[in-house]
Amino acid sequence: MRKQIAAANWKMNLTYGAAEALLNDILKEQVALAPDQKVIFAVPFPYLIMAKSGVEEEQGYSIAAQNCYSKSSGAYTGEVSAEMLQSIGIKYCVIGHSERREYFGESAEMLAEKVDLCLQHEIEPVFCCGEALNIREEGAQNNYVQTQLEASLFHLTEDQMLKVIIAYEPIWAIGTGKTASSVQAQEMHAHIRSVFAAKYGDEVANNISILYGGSVKGSNAAELFSKPDVDGGLVGGASLVATDFVEIIKALKR
Repeated sequence: MRKQIAAANWKMNLTYGAAEALLNDILKEQVALAPDQKVIFAVPFPYLIMAKSGVEEEQGYSIAAQNCYSKSSGAYTGEVSAEMLQSIGIKYCVIGHSERREYFGESAEMLAEKVDLCLQHEIEPVFCCGEALNIREEGAQNNYVQTQLEASLFHLTEDQMLKVIIAYEPIWAIGTGKTASSVQAQEMHAHIRSVFAAKYGDEVANNISILYGGSVKGSNAAELFSKPDVDGGLVGGASLVATDFVEIIKALKR
């Protein structure tokens, strides 16, 4: 049974004190998770150790980095390696978020390198894919997303692929208040699963968690997550509000 996941992406927000308070406010609600459910907090680098310490006693709660570099080590001032993340016990890392692709020019080849380094260091990548508004308006979103997946992930073995979480993020619905309808989300998630099925077979495809990442809120999470191929969400703005993110956790399928 594939995991149902509520993943919080705090992005470049919150002071240390505010981050600690937010995490505590969410955890004090003591939302019990089923065996197939997981909550992941992707926090800024300076807060990783604090957040990891905060969730250590919580069953099913984990911490992710928001990025890592595409090289193992070296003269790359300001960058953070997968090995560094592993050394402090981080088990997840967001790779290829649309903001990293757009603002920092991250290529498919670079993302493939990051995925490989994460897997080498026992870190599960949360691999992001998704189309901009002009691609959606042209009706080219299926081929566009398929190309993203093929270019950065199709070199992986079946066993490696099973350690990757996919996050579909329609770029036109990130931070805009727009949201793909639950029908649109299901259509793309089903397409993504079919892409993996064609490459790796149904058994692998049916065990890959695919998260929706476009303006998920407490008010729409249950409807989105109810769709058969939507396995939770990668949540931005709503993850910065404790009451909203708690509602999103509670909306996960059981």
